[in-house]
Amino acid sequence: MKEPLNNLLVKAWFDLHDPQVVWQIAILLSCFVLAWAVGRALRLSKVEADGIWKFGVGGLRRILFPAVALIPLSLSIGLLKRWIEVDLLRLFVPLLVSLLLVRLFFYLLRHVFAKDSILRPFERAIAVLVWGGLVLHVSGVLPDVIDFLDDVSFHLGTQKLTLWLVLQGVFWVIITLLAAMWLSGTIEARLMRAESLHSSLRVVFSRLATAALVLLAVIIVLPLLGIDLTVLSVFGGAFGVGLGLGLQKIASNYVSGFIVLLDRSIRIGDLITVDNFYGEVKNITTRYVVVRALDGREAIIPNELLIATTVLNHSYSNRQIRLGLDLQIAYRSDLQRAMKIMEEAARKHARVLAEPPAAAVLLRFADSGVDLQLGVWIDDPENGVLGIRSQLYLDIWRAFQEAGIEIPFPQREVRILPEPDSAGS
Repeated sequence: MKEPLNNLLVKAWFDLHDPQVVWQIAILLSCFVLAWAVGRALRLSKVEADGIWKFGVGGLRRILFPAVALIPLSLSIGLLKRWIEVDLLRLFVPLLVSLLLVRLFFYLLRHVFAKDSILRPFERAIAVLVWGGLVLHVSGVLPDVIDFLDDVSFHLGTQKLTLWLVLQGVFWVIITLLAAMWLSGTIEARLMRAESLHSSLRVVFSRLATAALVLLAVIIVLPLLGIDLTVLSVFGGAFGVGLGLGLQKIASNYVSGFIVLLDRSIRIGDLITVDNFYGEVKNITTRYVVVRALDGREAIIPNELLIATTVLNHSYSNRQIRLGLDLQIAYRSDLQRAMKIMEEAARKHARVLAEPPAAAVLLRFADSGVDLQLGVWIDDPENGVLGIRSQLYLDIWRAFQEAGIEIPFPQREVRILPEPDSAGS
């Protein structure tokens, strides 16, 4: 029968007062140094791999230290137990096994959840708590700890609570929420790969799935804590009053967000102008929309604003937009030749569409010259319009220089009239 580990704790404590414990400490340090040296020699962090091989190499790197240390430690216990006491060495076997299991579990958990998951900042703290609880369990100390926590009680209103009951509640809340987050992440990943669904519908379905799973997790965890589900009716009434009084804007933004996602008036990748801000829609959430301008600025626009105001969607039905380039030539220049040069310069540019064709038109006869406009169509406005405007103006300028067409500057004639003869009037 396997010896309880709490007995090992007592025996290891007595071993520490034995002069022969120096051999156990030396063997223990040798096992740790060997495990560290093997990790340095293999250099698994430098290994380049893809797919399942990358996953396997990463998992091996996480468990390499405790796994390698366990092998010589177990061999040493089997060989030396006839000559010296090895209770201190036996104590570290379940500790290293627990460390291996915890590291493997959290490595798998890290790949289940997204990189930006809320689990990441608390991963180390959760790992320490899990490892500590596992050590207490295998050591046989956990029942005494539970009894101590159960003796620490306090009253919350008429309800008597113990510290152990509170910790149980926290544990089950974390477990159910992690399960809900994992399921919602899996559903979202599958929805985002569904090309047959519209991008807006993918987002709204993933948001609805997350909300439903979190609500299901709450419904599951409340009975586990001994809380009657009828308290949800009281909470729902209070929540409804809060929405009606103090959370009008927030509720309006969330409702507007679902309307925007369902009616597909604005989609990810659209170019819109809202509240005098022009840019590309990068993300649509249930509360706001992220619009990124062509100069890198990003605007967080509440969904309510998209419903209550006029939104210019430059790519709603198609992504083709027209650019107008205004310029002026002198009256003495060949007007028809100038318009032909402008159209030829536009047709040579890679971003200008052949259909609809580029066209130069006469706008007006101005004071200093004739105003012309070149109209061109592009279908990639997300790449910006300043670059294509600049390139077309430079091409037209060079062609005008070769053709001798003059671009005038403002001119004014000032006439000085003689003063009337006051004596003859």
